[in-house]
Amino acid sequence: MMDRLWAPWRLQYIKSADRINEEGCIFCDLPAQDPENDRENLILQRAIHSFIIMNKFPYNGGHLMIVPYKHTNRFDELNSDEKLELMNLLEDSMEAFANTFEPHGYNIGMNLGRVAGAGIKDHLHFHIVPRWNGDTNFMPVIGKTKVISVGLDEVWETLHKQFNLS
Repeated sequence: MMDRLWAPWRLQYIKSADRINEEGCIFCDLPAQDPENDRENLILQRAIHSFIIMNKFPYNGGHLMIVPYKHTNRFDELNSDEKLELMNLLEDSMEAFANTFEPHGYNIGMNLGRVAGAGIKDHLHFHIVPRWNGDTNFMPVIGKTKVISVGLDEVWETLHKQFNLS
């Protein structure tokens, strides 16, 4: 007998996976919208050259992405100011997490190219995934299911306040 864990919200991800590159670029389209839509679009912070957005389909609670506005998949096409701002936003993200959710560590990285695991291969972006002792368990290994213990709305509300303190 097979156990079932119902996760109907995953259908949105499954249906969107093949359309990611057909309907434009979410990393260009979402920040081009009115900032009034930032909560709906999960944008936490806008800067001069880049922005911070929550991952709608997170690996772990609080999974963020730091994205340049420039549409490129090549890190060497970013100028020094753009690269510096990406690093500063990574640092700001870790500070916001430390002040709120108090993670014990982070996974930070960038997947360049489909073969490297990039879900959106044409627009580079950093991932920052907060980690806590005990956030891994048997579910992904045995059940092939990831349990995420905090909702997108709660994370957005909490972190948005941190980013807008200054």
